[in-house]
Amino acid sequence: MSSILSQTFKLIRVHHWIKNLAVFLPVFFAGQALDVLNDYRIYDLIILFFSFCLTSSIIYVINDSVDIEKDKLHPTKSKRPLASGFFSKRDGFFIASLLVVADIFLLANLGLSKWFVLSYFVLNLAYSFKLKNIAVIDVSCISLGFLLRILAGGVATSIIVSHWMIIIVFLLSISIAFAKRRDDLIIKKDGEILRKAQEGYSLAFIDAAKGISFSVTLVCYIMYSVSPEVVERIGSDYVYTTSLFVFLGIIRYLQISIVRQNSGSPIKILTKDVFMQLIVLAWVALFSFLIYF
Repeated sequence: MSSILSQTFKLIRVHHWIKNLAVFLPVFFAGQALDVLNDYRIYDLIILFFSFCLTSSIIYVINDSVDIEKDKLHPTKSKRPLASGFFSKRDGFFIASLLVVADIFLLANLGLSKWFVLSYFVLNLAYSFKLKNIAVIDVSCISLGFLLRILAGGVATSIIVSHWMIIIVFLLSISIAFAKRRDDLIIKKDGEILRKAQEGYSLAFIDAAKGISFSVTLVCYIMYSVSPEVVERIGSDYVYTTSLFVFLGIIRYLQISIVRQNSGSPIKILTKDVFMQLIVLAWVALFSFLIYF
């Protein structure tokens, strides 16, 4: 029983649900986190968070069903419940069906933000069947998924998402997506291409694209941190000090990607790499202090 439960969690990628915390970013950076905790909006955010979790899990099951044969050739993906044969496609369909029923219930309790969840589902459905096979479009879809999360969080709490957040989230997520594609390029079995999109990539291109994307992300963040409107809204002249941790985080990620050649799972890096955890915690702590204290 425990093994079935463990494999089910692995199939629906419960450890990836952390990505959906992006719905809380608008309220955090707007300085309204404490206010939201004391009114009805916190319930909308929590429902939205779990709706994105279930929706993303449904997509993971569909994607794994489509990629079974390719995943069998991958050193780590071959251990996934469907690729390893622990669950059959019928089992996957049954689990996905249960998630759909639960998700419909959650969506029925959401306002306008539910349209962002549905848009996320349609986007990723197209990604699973077609768009993931087109170079550059594939990483763009991943970034758009994060944008839909933060926009949904803004709508759920009646907070306007700033252009700074949209730009930085898009750039950071596409930078990490390029790093993931680098991992796909260096992991091959008998020289076989594991993703069709790999035909449009090379290590030289990925490294250049990743370097440019991370560099522009850092520049945009620094511009954000010294922007007069941001300084006035937050009420501190020291927002720029948070750039230090953003810089260290980017450098650490590049080190893991290029030196260790192990950037295929950003979630694993975040949950396993102590140095990265300390950087993120320090950044969150400093920003929280500047905004709320």
